[in-house]
Amino acid sequence: MNKTELIDAMAADAGITKAAAKKALESFLGNVEGTLKKGGRVSLVGFGSWSVSKRAAREGRNPQTGKTIKIAAKNVVKFKAGADLSSSVN
Repeated sequence: MNKTELIDAMAADAGITKAAAKKALESFLGNVEGTLKKGGRVSLVGFGSWSVSKRAAREGRNPQTGKTIKIAAKNVVKFKAGADLSSSVN
């Protein structure tokens, strides 16, 4: 399912216009992004939680040349599925 299909499904399920569903989805995504940028955590009980994790700098290898390269440290977003979501797909 892509973003457009999700907006269509949200509009149909909630009985709202596609424009309102798009606005709601973009608001949700914007708020999740803003919270994660501040280093926060977003939890939806039963669905899952998003958090930011720091990945340390490390050395890697260029697979073509075998030369050692430095990989910079960075922050990565992690998602952990909640119990209800996990059980619904199994």
